[in-house]
Amino acid sequence: MTLRTVFKGWVEHYFSDEEAVILLVLLALGIAVVVVLGRMLAPFLTALVIAFLLQGAVSWLERQGAPHLLAVMVVFLGFIGILLAMAFILMPLIWNQLVGLVQETPRMFASGQQLLDDLQARYPNLITPDQIQNWIAAAGREMTQFGQRALTLSLASLGNVVALIVYLVLVPILVFFMLKDRDRLVGFTLSLLPQQRDLMTRIWQEMDDQIANFVRGKFIEIVIVGTVSFLTFAFFGLPYSALLAVLVGLSVLVPYIGAAVATLPVAAVAGFHFGMTDEFVYVLVAYGIIQALDGNVLVPILFSEAVNLHPVSIILAVLFFGGVWGFWGIFFAIPLATLIKALVYAWPRGIQSRQAEVAQQELVEE
Repeated sequence: MTLRTVFKGWVEHYFSDEEAVILLVLLALGIAVVVVLGRMLAPFLTALVIAFLLQGAVSWLERQGAPHLLAVMVVFLGFIGILLAMAFILMPLIWNQLVGLVQETPRMFASGQQLLDDLQARYPNLITPDQIQNWIAAAGREMTQFGQRALTLSLASLGNVVALIVYLVLVPILVFFMLKDRDRLVGFTLSLLPQQRDLMTRIWQEMDDQIANFVRGKFIEIVIVGTVSFLTFAFFGLPYSALLAVLVGLSVLVPYIGAAVATLPVAAVAGFHFGMTDEFVYVLVAYGIIQALDGNVLVPILFSEAVNLHPVSIILAVLFFGGVWGFWGIFFAIPLATLIKALVYAWPRGIQSRQAEVAQQELVEE
């Protein structure tokens, strides 16, 4: 059997059906549009994600007997209220704490150097003065680079004020019309697809609820973990509680890796503020309890209906899609991996079932 024969058989097995070829072309076009025009279409894609999040609340209100327009208005006004609260309460608080953290960095750096000197004096055979100097020099270089990047980012952000205003105006408008005219927009999109779309329908039905549950569940997880972390840090008097809580909340976007990365700043701030005292241990224990409850209680409740993926598949999806699409790639890494899994499992079976239906119809006609 030659390689050409094997390749021809593979193509005939997976792409002998017209719908499979059309689906492949649509997927390729969708990926190309996101990669090439992703920055230009960012407001539209952001509004699409938010509308997807809010559609569940609209559907729930409609099931309770509310008219469609009233349900949309209630949910949209709630969304605007949350957006205004974040813009005028949460963001200024986080910004002030970030500025305070940057201003206090030199003192933390000096405290870290003193800690290294104490460790060297206590364990002279384990830590040498040359190692301490190398560590201090490396930390100094990192701090310098971080300051340069922060300055560059702040200067570059001055030119993005107009883009931010565009986001604040366009995204809510797009969200409103996506919620209000959802049926019309979906109908128009379906009219562009082929009439015979059994395979597409099968894959979409398999993915619709799972993606919706994942996106809404992940949003709820971020809010719960971030809020509980803020209350816990504030209870212990940990500085920069809001900034650290936002970091811990967003860390759930990256399974396994995010929790480990978020531990470092929490432990560093607690160590510099409390020193090696009982309060430092209490903060770390409380943080460990939050992570344990998130992984063993909250995640199973929120994602009980999600498709199980192997941890290796999840990590690979996060690395790949995060590298391609940044934040949104990380956010949608698991749904995209689930979509790929659904395509792999449904594609051959969809074609085979379609061919079986055609054969059965031909027999009936004969």
